[in-house]
Amino acid sequence: MKIATWTVIGFSAALSTTAVNASETGFAGIHDWRKEAGKTCLVDHFHYGSGTGSTKKAALGNAIASWSSFTVLEYGSTWGRYTLAAGKVTNCGQTGGGWTSNIRARACKR
Repeated sequence: MKIATWTVIGFSAALSTTAVNASETGFAGIHDWRKEAGKTCLVDHFHYGSGTGSTKKAALGNAIASWSSFTVLEYGSTWGRYTLAAGKVTNCGQTGGGWTSNIRARACKR
C-alpha cells in the first residue's frame, strides 16, 4: 500500500508516495526491538493471553488465540503469530471439570 501526500510550495505542488505495510498499525514503534534468531522481536514488552477448555490442549489453544488477537489489534497481523513469539511462558492447570491456561510472550515478526 502506498500513501500519497501533496506538498505545496509557493504556487507549485509535488506528489510523493511512501510505502506502508498495510498489516501493521505502527504502535510497535513505541517499543525497543532487536534481532533474535532471524526475527525482529520486542525487547522487553510482553503480551498475555488466557483461555479455558475441557482439555489442556483446548485451553492452551484458547490462550494462544487470546494472545494473538490482542497482539494483532495492537500492532497488526505481522506481529500476531504466536509461533514466532519469543520468551514464551505457559502455565496450565486443571480446575473443576476443565483446564485453564495463561501465557505470556514477546511479539516477533519476520
